[in-house]
Amino acid sequence: MRQTDVGYKNCILAFAVTGASALLMGLFFDFYFDLNDDTMMRDIMSGVYSGTPDGHNMQTLYPLGALIALGYRICGSFPWYGAFLLLCQFGCFFLVGVRMCTLADVFCARERAFRDGAGADGSGTRRRLAGKLCCLFLLAVFQWGIWLTHMVNVQYTITCGMLVGAAAFLFLTMPEGALFGKPSAPLSVKAFLIKSLPALLLFLLAFQLRSEMALLTLPFLGLAGLFCWWADRPVFAGKTMQKYVGLLLLLLAGMGISIGADSLAYDGEWREFRQFFDDRTAIYDFYPEVLPEKPFDTDLESLGVSVGAQILLKNYNFGLDEKIDAQMLSDVADYAREHVGGARDWGAIFKEKLLLYRYRSFHGGDAPYNLLVILGYGANVISMILLLWRDVRKLLTAAVQLLLLVLVRSALWMFILMRGRDPERITHPLYLVEFCLLAGLFLWHIWREIPVSGKTAPGAVFSANRRGGFAAARSLLCSAAAVLFLLSVWGLWKGLPAVQADQAGRQEINREWEAIDAYCRAHPDTFYFEDVYSTVAFSGKLLECRENTIANYDIAGGWMCKSPLYRKKLADFGIEEAADALAEGKAAFIMSDEEVSLRGLTWFEVPYAEKGLTVYVEAYDRIGENYGVYQVIPIS
Repeated sequence: MRQTDVGYKNCILAFAVTGASALLMGLFFDFYFDLNDDTMMRDIMSGVYSGTPDGHNMQTLYPLGALIALGYRICGSFPWYGAFLLLCQFGCFFLVGVRMCTLADVFCARERAFRDGAGADGSGTRRRLAGKLCCLFLLAVFQWGIWLTHMVNVQYTITCGMLVGAAAFLFLTMPEGALFGKPSAPLSVKAFLIKSLPALLLFLLAFQLRSEMALLTLPFLGLAGLFCWWADRPVFAGKTMQKYVGLLLLLLAGMGISIGADSLAYDGEWREFRQFFDDRTAIYDFYPEVLPEKPFDTDLESLGVSVGAQILLKNYNFGLDEKIDAQMLSDVADYAREHVGGARDWGAIFKEKLLLYRYRSFHGGDAPYNLLVILGYGANVISMILLLWRDVRKLLTAAVQLLLLVLVRSALWMFILMRGRDPERITHPLYLVEFCLLAGLFLWHIWREIPVSGKTAPGAVFSANRRGGFAAARSLLCSAAAVLFLLSVWGLWKGLPAVQADQAGRQEINREWEAIDAYCRAHPDTFYFEDVYSTVAFSGKLLECRENTIANYDIAGGWMCKSPLYRKKLADFGIEEAADALAEGKAAFIMSDEEVSLRGLTWFEVPYAEKGLTVYVEAYDRIGENYGVYQVIPIS
C-alpha cells in the first residue's frame, strides 16, 4: 500500500475518533469561555462592544484579531471566535492522533520483522488497526481524564499552550527526523523544512493567539530543536546547519512579521493606550500592595493621585474618573517598581519560591498535571537504563538532555513564581508542553531500538541483543501507556464531579448575566455602567449564536476602559465622561447586593466631592434577586 494511502487512512481514523470525542463532550457538557476576558474579546471582535467588529482586542496580535473580526463582518451571528478556539483545541488532538497512528504503523512493521515475518498480511493489517485504535483511545482518555476542564471551559492562554505542546510533539516525532535513526537517504533541506512546517505554523498561530504564553514556552520548543540538531549527524555539516538555521530564520521571520503588523495596527491613540494598559497590568498584577486597603496614601497623593482616585483604582472602577489617565498610571507604576519592588527582600523571596517550586512539583495541589510530568521523567529514566546501558555515548547524551530539560523547566517555574503570577491558565499549559517534550524523548529511546528507516530483508533475524532491546522497548511502551491510562482514569474520576459542579455554577451565574443584558437592552435610552467586581464571574457560551448589536452597557473599569474603542462606544451614546453622565441622569450604575454589603455606596461621594459636587446614591430598580440599579443624585 502506498504511503499516501496509509496517511489518508490515518487522518480519517484520527478525525473519526476526535470527532466522536468532541460530539460526546458537547452532548454531556456546554462549552464555555473560562473567563470574562475571552467574553470581552469575543464582544470586541464581534461588534457587541463598539458596534463594529474590530481586531483591536489587546490580547491577541492584531492580524489574528482582524481575521476573526472579518468573519463576524461576513456573518455576524456565527460564533467565529468560539469555533476558532474549539478548532484549535480539538485540532491539536487530531494532529497528535495522526502522528501516533503513523508511529503505530512503524511499530507494527518492525514487530513483524522481529517475529521473522510470521503472520499473514491480513493478520498484520488487523494488528496495525488495533494498534492505532489503542493509541487513539489512549489519547481520548487523556483528553477526558487530564484535560476535560480545559476542553469545556476554554481559555485562550491555555489554547496557546496546547498549540505549542502539539508543535513540540510533532517536531520531535517526525518519522523521517534525526531522532528516529539515520535515514538511508538523508532529508534534503527543502524536505526537512516542509516536514517541519506543521510544527512551525502551530507555534506561529500560538504566538498570534497569546504571544506572552508562546514566548514563555518557547524554550521548550528550542530544546526540541537542539535535540534534533544534535542527533542529525554530522552536526556541523553544511546541509545540517542549513536545515536548522533555515528553520530558525523562518520562525524569527514569522514572529517578526506578526509583531510588525501588530505594531502598525496599534499606532496613534492605540500606542498611548497600550502604555496605559501595560502600566495598569503592572499595578494590579505585580504591585497590588501599592494601592492601600483604606485610602488615603500620602505618597500617592504627592504623585497627584487623590483620595477619590485611590478609591476607584482600588475597586477597579477607575473609568469614573477622567483624571486617572496614562500619565497618572505611569507615575504610579514607576513609584511601585521603585518603592514596592525595590523594598522587597528578593533573597528571602527566592528561597521561599524555591521551596514552593519543590513542593508543587511533587505534591497534590497541581495533580494530575505534575504527576503527568513525573510520569514523563520516570519513563525516560527507565528507558535510558534498560535500552541505552550498552552504549555509553547514547546514555550520556540522554542524561544531558534530561538535565537540560530540568534546568529549563526550573528556570521557567522560578520566573513565574518570582513574579507572583502563577494562575492555572499559565501553569497547566506549562506542564502540558513539558510533558509533550518528555513524550517525544521517550519515543526517541523506543525508536532507537526500532529504527524507522532501513528495511529488514524477508526472513532476516535480529541479533540476540537487538531482540532483547526490541522486547524491552515494547514492554516499556506498553507499561508507560498503561500508567498514563490509569492516571487519566483517576483524573476523570476525581475531575468529573468538579467539572459538573462548575458547569452548574456557570449556568446559575450566567442566568443573572442574561437578566442584566435583557434589562439594559430593554432600556435603550439609558447607558449602564457596571461595577467591576460584581461582573467578573460572568462567562459566555463558546458556540452561542446571537445578534451582535452594540450593547448599551460597559464595566466601569477593566482592560478596555479608556481605550479608543471605549471612547467611541461612549460617544455613540452621547457620553463624554462617565461621572458626568451618571450625575446628569444619562447613565445608571449596576451593582450586586453582595458588593454593596461589602463596600457600601459612600465611595461614590468622594470623587464627586473632589470635583465640588455633593451627591448621594440610591437604588431605583432591581434586576433579578441579586442586582440593583442605582442613580447618582446631585444635591443642589
